[in-house]
Amino acid sequence: MSNNYIAIMAGGVGSRFWPASRSAKPKQFLDILGVGKTLLQLTYERALRSVPADHIFIVTNEQYRSLVKDQLPALSDNQILGEPSRNNTAPCLAYTALKLQALNPDANFVVASSDHIILKEDEYVKNIGKALEFAAHNDALVTLGITPTYASTGYGYINYVKDAIHGDGLHKVKSFTEKPNLATAESFLKDGNYLWNAGIFVWSVKSLLSAFSKYAPEIRSILDVENIYNTPAEKAFIDANYPRTRDISIDYAIMEPADNVFTIPSDIGWSDLGTWGSLHVESEKDGDGNVIHGDHVMTYEVRNCLVRVPSDKLVVLKGLDDFIVIDEGDILMVVPKSQEQEIKQITKDVGKQKGDLYI
Repeated sequence: MSNNYIAIMAGGVGSRFWPASRSAKPKQFLDILGVGKTLLQLTYERALRSVPADHIFIVTNEQYRSLVKDQLPALSDNQILGEPSRNNTAPCLAYTALKLQALNPDANFVVASSDHIILKEDEYVKNIGKALEFAAHNDALVTLGITPTYASTGYGYINYVKDAIHGDGLHKVKSFTEKPNLATAESFLKDGNYLWNAGIFVWSVKSLLSAFSKYAPEIRSILDVENIYNTPAEKAFIDANYPRTRDISIDYAIMEPADNVFTIPSDIGWSDLGTWGSLHVESEKDGDGNVIHGDHVMTYEVRNCLVRVPSDKLVVLKGLDDFIVIDEGDILMVVPKSQEQEIKQITKDVGKQKGDLYI
């Protein structure tokens, strides 16, 4: 247990959850599920089932440091890694690995997203334990793979060797494919040897840093300086040098070219909660298929809708089917659920026409 850590990535802007998710307070800092806790707090509580509190680190944009501290007051300042620029996941995980290496050269760590839903937590915790045990004793990059339920073009896919098992339920990965077109996704589903890439990774710092040396050496060379991490000099060094790293995901930089990748097929009730529609799918519904967050909502002939309104506001809806209704006080958005992919473009249009006030 003493060598195991969890890094929670919490730096995204969550633009597809606009207008609730804004650049100043993205969705991971919101009670999107209506349960009285933010997505970040739920992820932190889940992490506590695998490691002690002082072994949990939050990787976020520097502008969200105070939000993290407010929502997770048990964390020390050193447990919050503030990125001065948004350079994607490869640089931030190299930073995390170097920081943990300076604390404990034998560290193994889990990478978890702050804004995902995991409904089957017992199964998740069990698989995380298997992955940590394997990573501690093998030069391996481990990922949890999700059995696909439909031909999604929004997820990456893991092609794995189904009939050979390593360790406790691990399989060798043949290849990664990022967000295929529909025909390719359908062929993956039919093949049966593909899993969704949930972005949940487990490895030792030694294995990950070795992979950086092999596949993305320029990122490691910029950030790998002795006697900097976990000292007062760390922030100034990161502020000056982190923006120089390449903007690239861990999937493209490391996972795709690496030949020591393993996966655990996992049925953990996972959703990346990427859109309002996915929130509707994952939430408990009333008899008409509606998900309603609001204390004073009256509905007439309203079906299959997601409604999120202020608790003190009376809202009357009539004749809506398959709509998203989001009222954030200063912004009201009503969009057909079938057109929710356009919300990202709508957000850009709002920024151009109205400035940053509403973004």
